[in-house]
Amino acid sequence: MNALVSPESAVDPSVDEAALDVPALVLGLARAGRSAQRVLATMPSAQRAQALRLGAAALRRAAPAILEANALDVVDGKAAGLSSAMVDRLRLDPARIDSMADAVEQVANLDDPVGQIIDETRRPNGMVLRRVRVPIGLIGIIYESRPNVTADAAALCVRSGNAALLRGGSEAARSNRAIHTALVAGLVEGGVPAEVVQLMPTQDRAAVGAMLAASGLIDMIVPRGGKSLVARVQADARVPVLAHLDGINHTYIDRQAEPAMASDIALNAKMRRTGICGSMETLLVDAQFSDPHGLVAPLLEAGCELRGDARACAIDPRIKPADASDWDTEYLEAILSVAIVDGLDGALAHIARHASGHTDAIVTADEEAAARFLSEVDSAIVIHNASSQFADGGEFGLGAEIGIATGRLHARGPVALEGLTTYKWLVLGTGQIRP
Repeated sequence: MNALVSPESAVDPSVDEAALDVPALVLGLARAGRSAQRVLATMPSAQRAQALRLGAAALRRAAPAILEANALDVVDGKAAGLSSAMVDRLRLDPARIDSMADAVEQVANLDDPVGQIIDETRRPNGMVLRRVRVPIGLIGIIYESRPNVTADAAALCVRSGNAALLRGGSEAARSNRAIHTALVAGLVEGGVPAEVVQLMPTQDRAAVGAMLAASGLIDMIVPRGGKSLVARVQADARVPVLAHLDGINHTYIDRQAEPAMASDIALNAKMRRTGICGSMETLLVDAQFSDPHGLVAPLLEAGCELRGDARACAIDPRIKPADASDWDTEYLEAILSVAIVDGLDGALAHIARHASGHTDAIVTADEEAAARFLSEVDSAIVIHNASSQFADGGEFGLGAEIGIATGRLHARGPVALEGLTTYKWLVLGTGQIRP
């Protein structure tokens, strides 16, 4: 299996890039994926689960080849000037590969949503109507930097009866190919057609455009990456899109927050991993909170650059003045904006103006304030007394996530198995005719 991986080259050696007809390639992959999905949808749930367990085992066996490929991607990424946050997203180590395999196994162990009866009613004429969950079909995933998305997206699609067409970023091309090769080998061992999970064999940007135009073949597109990628997908797609643009996440420290808890949560929410979409980007502090310096000092000492409004800058001379753009910036690195607000109303007003609808948190011992925050903040994830870094499908018990959706239709928050299903109506009659 490892011999199939070519870590030396960032280009798939099976593809002649010069002679490539990208639109025809994408259409061929999409048609193959749809055909394979029809086979997958008829497989028993237990067989799909076992195939994923075999895929996880294959990932663990292939760890040396995956690490070798990833090391080359990291070297090239640094040479190309990727930010430290992007390099952190890209980099794999033995623990991250093991975690990736664990996530695949966790997805295998989750309840299968396919076939679940959502509701059932009996009409006055005796007909029975059921809504039953079914797979969406062929899911196109367009993503950057994070090679673990290759395994997470594939696992979620297979478990929910969907096929996946993956298009990873060029910065992770070798890593993605190594992961895909290993995982598919395990799936095939379990009886799943190889075409159920396909990785785009070219980094030609025309492939993204062809995927976005493949209406009728690709049933849904999930973009995971920077703002420019997601904006392009949403602007150009002729296929339904499940996405979020930014993770401009706030943590509000209420006047009745316990100081030690508030400090611990603020530090973790920003500095545990600065490059993930659940990272806090703005810290809001009630003007009557008892220990504002105890909040900012650990962040500064951990190497975080703070940019604050006038009242925040007065807390510590190391805080730099913020400009208007800071409140609307997803830094994804060790930079944090800080604002002093006048109570809960001030925090809610700031969040309403600047939040991206991803994740926002309150730290307080005041249950009434917490209840109001949870009710009035219109974000996909709203948290009381915990770090925003918990905004993750695995932490929600979903095994993994294909993304975090901030829209209001179909799915919201971490999208996992249920979010990759739709439903159909089953109408059961006994000879009824309509008068």
